[in-house]
Amino acid sequence: MTQSATGDLKTKHRAIWASGDYSRVADDVIPGLGARLVRATPIGPGTKVLDIAAGTGNAAIPAAATGAEVVAADLTPELFEAGRRKAAAAGVQLRWEQADAEALPYADGEFDVVISCVGIMFAPFHRAAADELVRVTRSGGSIGLVNWTPAGFIGQMFAAMKPFAPPPPAGAQPPPLWGAQEHVTALLGDRVGGLEMRREHAVVDCFADADAFRTFFETNYGPTIAVYKSLAGDPERTGQLDRELTDLAAAYDLGGGRMEWEYLLVTAQRN
Repeated sequence: MTQSATGDLKTKHRAIWASGDYSRVADDVIPGLGARLVRATPIGPGTKVLDIAAGTGNAAIPAAATGAEVVAADLTPELFEAGRRKAAAAGVQLRWEQADAEALPYADGEFDVVISCVGIMFAPFHRAAADELVRVTRSGGSIGLVNWTPAGFIGQMFAAMKPFAPPPPAGAQPPPLWGAQEHVTALLGDRVGGLEMRREHAVVDCFADADAFRTFFETNYGPTIAVYKSLAGDPERTGQLDRELTDLAAAYDLGGGRMEWEYLLVTAQRN
């Protein structure tokens, strides 16, 4: 991919995540997921932490609350305003820096712990992102990730949206692959030790029913907004996507709109 094409792709991805209101997704839908990741890693007072694709700070803010020195890095700085408000409300301080997960502006081994909560998985070129993740973690340092799985709800949502979405760039890989154990093992390889992966579930109980879920994601979640935008002027296809997403949410409804979304919790140590 040429430098110009790469720049265009980054601009497009930034625009996708700047659309809607990701802060509402993080706060209303998965509020405890970042804290779960922090508890799984050796983050504490004085620890130098990098949160890759930090969004509005779902993991970075709980990390800072432990007394760690935290950098929240994201390709989309439009998300930082909401993050700063949340950090101030929590009474914590951290650095917010624009950075591309596939080309991080940090030195080799700069951080004691590097984390990402359903973030790095959306960088389109997985090998490049994994290489950077490992590179900036010091020898003996820790890596912690939370990634949606292919078989879980969000993985199935992306599968449902795929036929309606524009084709991805050549070489890009689907985000939920980061939730497949064999894929993560191949990406990290022998550069890490103590690799542990376990499937867990985020309880989502903020939607009254399947229609409420679809409306919320169509309005607030960047990737879903982008797919609907690509269908503008095609009411038939838009209606088909409406039904696909509503039917999916209904299939996962455990009663009263309550759902469980599977994710893969990954922890490892840098060799």
